[in-house]
Amino acid sequence: WNALLEGGGSPEACGWLKDRFGVSWQIVPSDLIPMMSDPDPVKATRVAEAMMKMVKFDAATLRAAYSGTTD
Repeated sequence: WNALLEGGGSPEACGWLKDRFGVSWQIVPSDLIPMMSDPDPVKATRVAEAMMKMVKFDAATLRAAYSGTTD
Protein backbone atom coordinates (compact mmCIF):
# COMPACT_ATOMS: atom_id res chain seq x y z
CA TRP A 1 0.00 0.00 0.00
CA ASN A 2 2.58 2.55 1.09
CA ALA A 3 5.00 1.71 -1.72
CA LEU A 4 2.28 2.37 -4.30
CA LEU A 5 1.50 5.74 -2.71
CA GLU A 6 5.12 6.93 -2.69
CA GLY A 7 6.02 9.70 -5.09
CA GLY A 8 2.56 11.12 -5.56
CA GLY A 9 0.09 8.24 -5.37
CA SER A 10 -3.33 8.81 -3.83
CA PRO A 11 -5.74 6.63 -1.83
CA GLU A 12 -9.28 6.16 -3.13
CA ALA A 13 -12.41 4.55 -1.66
CA CYS A 14 -12.88 0.81 -1.01
CA GLY A 15 -9.24 -0.23 -1.07
CA TRP A 16 -8.46 1.46 -4.37
CA LEU A 17 -5.42 3.65 -4.85
CA LYS A 18 -3.73 5.34 -7.75
CA ASP A 19 0.07 5.14 -8.06
CA ARG A 20 2.30 8.00 -9.20
CA PHE A 21 1.88 6.87 -12.83
CA GLY A 22 -1.91 7.03 -12.67
CA VAL A 23 -2.41 3.25 -12.58
CA SER A 24 -5.26 2.16 -10.29
CA TRP A 25 -4.85 -0.78 -7.89
CA GLN A 26 -7.18 -2.41 -5.42
CA ILE A 27 -5.63 -4.03 -2.36
CA VAL A 28 -8.08 -6.62 -1.02
CA PRO A 29 -7.81 -8.93 2.02
CA SER A 30 -7.87 -12.56 0.84
CA ASP A 31 -10.98 -13.37 2.85
CA LEU A 32 -13.08 -10.44 1.59
CA ILE A 33 -14.48 -12.23 -1.48
CA PRO A 34 -15.68 -15.30 0.47
CA MET A 35 -17.31 -13.03 3.06
CA MET A 36 -19.01 -10.91 0.38
CA SER A 37 -20.31 -14.01 -1.41
CA ASP A 38 -21.63 -15.75 1.70
CA PRO A 39 -25.07 -17.26 1.06
CA ASP A 40 -26.34 -15.50 4.21
CA PRO A 41 -27.35 -12.05 2.89
CA VAL A 42 -27.22 -10.51 6.38
CA LYS A 43 -23.52 -11.38 6.78
CA ALA A 44 -22.66 -10.25 3.26
CA THR A 45 -24.55 -6.97 3.74
CA ARG A 46 -22.74 -6.21 7.01
CA VAL A 47 -19.39 -6.71 5.29
CA ALA A 48 -20.41 -4.56 2.31
CA GLU A 49 -21.61 -1.76 4.59
CA ALA A 50 -18.37 -1.83 6.59
CA MET A 51 -16.29 -1.91 3.40
CA MET A 52 -18.04 1.11 1.91
CA LYS A 53 -16.91 3.25 4.87
CA MET A 54 -13.23 2.41 4.33
CA VAL A 55 -10.46 3.82 2.20
CA LYS A 56 -7.78 1.33 3.25
CA PHE A 57 -9.40 -1.99 4.15
CA ASP A 58 -9.17 -3.04 7.78
CA ALA A 59 -9.38 -6.84 7.68
CA ALA A 60 -10.15 -7.17 11.40
CA THR A 61 -13.09 -4.77 11.12
CA LEU A 62 -14.41 -6.61 8.06
CA ARG A 63 -14.17 -9.96 9.88
CA ALA A 64 -15.98 -8.46 12.89
CA ALA A 65 -18.76 -7.17 10.64
CA TYR A 66 -19.04 -10.61 9.05
CA SER A 67 -19.38 -12.32 12.43
CA GLY A 68 -21.75 -9.64 13.74
CA THR A 69 -19.48 -8.56 16.59
CA THR A 70 -19.14 -4.87 15.64
CA ASP A 71 -20.49 -2.13 17.86
